[in-house]
Amino acid sequence: MAGQELWDTLSGQFNIKSLLACSTGPQMGGWFAREITSPDAFKGLRYRMTGPGAEVLRRMGAIVVVVPGGEIVPSLKSGAIDGSEFAGPWLDMAIGLHQAAGFYYYYPGWHEPGTGIAIGINKGVWERFNDGDRQLIEAVAAAEYARSLAESDLNNALALRKLRTEGGIKISKFDDSVLKAVLGISKDVVADLGTRDELSRKIYASYQQFRTLIADWNAVSARDYLSSRGSA
Repeated sequence: MAGQELWDTLSGQFNIKSLLACSTGPQMGGWFAREITSPDAFKGLRYRMTGPGAEVLRRMGAIVVVVPGGEIVPSLKSGAIDGSEFAGPWLDMAIGLHQAAGFYYYYPGWHEPGTGIAIGINKGVWERFNDGDRQLIEAVAAAEYARSLAESDLNNALALRKLRTEGGIKISKFDDSVLKAVLGISKDVVADLGTRDELSRKIYASYQQFRTLIADWNAVSARDYLSSRGSA
């Protein structure tokens, strides 16, 4: 089954037709009150994260704290949490994360390489639309997805430059030992989620198949192109 078919099966259980309609692009790894030099640095760390990534950090010994977006900055300032992820530089700066305290800002966003935001339509309403209306809605959703991704890429680039120019924030790549650790645990977490029931197994199998396919293409296209340009 194709991705949209699997999604239709999943969301259909809740009487919803879902369409991908927005993307905030690749994310950063997050803000930390102290340097993260090894996997052991996560032990006892009070960190704000949601979703499967949170389970990865739990297995690494972190104390995962879930707070709404609007409460992240106050929680950092009060010391209730030691760090947090949110999105990319543009949205992180919009809520004031760069002003919360003296922080280390890490990349890449291993836990959420790109946020996909969907529009949900009541399935009964969707089925009453004629084919032309459905195609129009699908086209608008696809156009908004492309536009939002371009907007995010531009504004993240501008925000990152501003952070670098203003100074005060140490922007660093996670150590390879950290990335290796989260990769291994992430595989286990995703595998656990992907074997809970028959539909989950179908989605997981489709994900694995496409991941292998697209990784092969990216290795000889975007990744090596950008690598060669960076060293030129």
